[in-house]
Amino acid sequence: MKKFLIVGLGNIGSEYANTRHNIGFKILDHFAAKESCSFQTMKLGDVAEYSIKGRKLIFLKPNTYMNLSGKAVKYWMEKENIEKENILVITDDLNLSFGTIRIKAKGSDGGHNGLKNIQLLLNTTEYPRFRFGISDQFKKGQQVDYVLGEWNEEENSKLTERLDLSIKIILSFALAGLNNTMNEFNGK
Repeated sequence: MKKFLIVGLGNIGSEYANTRHNIGFKILDHFAAKESCSFQTMKLGDVAEYSIKGRKLIFLKPNTYMNLSGKAVKYWMEKENIEKENILVITDDLNLSFGTIRIKAKGSDGGHNGLKNIQLLLNTTEYPRFRFGISDQFKKGQQVDYVLGEWNEEENSKLTERLDLSIKIILSFALAGLNNTMNEFNGK
């Protein structure tokens, strides 16, 4: 059975649950709720499994806090013997307008501390990532408050549709491959 590690980045704790920075957790929670999977607290994170068409998806929500996400990613890649091409890291992106999707095979950390730590511990920038736009609608010096702030009313009204699209992206990554997924969903 082909295995995939789907990593949603976020911070643990109820105070972060509905923040923009936790979109990775929110997407995995949405998938789990739709497909009746349940997360269990295990080493370095909450983990759930989902099987489809001969593929096993292992969902990981690191409990290391954002800045140390690489520790959990590396541990679960090694434990489950998953190649870097079969991981998908889901994260927020300030450089994309709200809800815009960008899937890439590799790239820089873009100033994102979670990606920075993953890159450091995996010793590569070549792993698939799924960036979810949260926009940059904040005043100078307010970036941390914005990123750790909750979705506004307009964003909340559009979020369910974007979360449903995110489920399709994850399934496409596992079933159709990275290139087909990028071609179908980038910019949507």
